[in-house]
Amino acid sequence: MNEKAFRDFLKARGIKIGWLCEKTGISRQTLHNKMNGHGQFNVSDINTISQALNLSKSERDTIFMLDG
Repeated sequence: MNEKAFRDFLKARGIKIGWLCEKTGISRQTLHNKMNGHGQFNVSDINTISQALNLSKSERDTIFMLDG
């Protein structure tokens, strides 16, 4: 995960971590752990977060470091 890109995206849109956790059902601790490299986002996590944030394919790929 590109944590900086993710945090920049959230900040630019005024989105708080707490809101994202509520919207996705991912606990705050789990989200922070995965963002900090203590675990990986699975496909379900990526899809849920992408939908909640309405990420474009490019934004998703940049944040989650996916090969287009």
